Amino acid sequence: MKTHAMHYPIPASTQEIAALRQKPVDEELVAAAIAGVIKVVRAQGQSLEYLRSELLADDSLLDVTQRRWLSDIVTQAWKSIQ
Repeated sequence: MKTHAMHYPIPASTQEIAALRQKPVDEELVAAAIAGVIKVVRAQGQSLEYLRSELLADDSLLDVTQRRWLSDIVTQAWKSIQ
């Protein structure tokens, strides 16, 4: 498995996550955003189940299939990020 350093630091606050909107979207940016959300949610004392419920809530941005896919990705990341 090929690994390399990420160009984006993992965000530590909701403000830093929001600031990612100014960056060009690529897989590293998405990974950094997911890791940042996990870091912030954990810092707030919330659980994976809470985050999954938020991701699966109906919204106008993603359809149900996309929300489930994102929830699965976040679950995998949650388990791999210490």
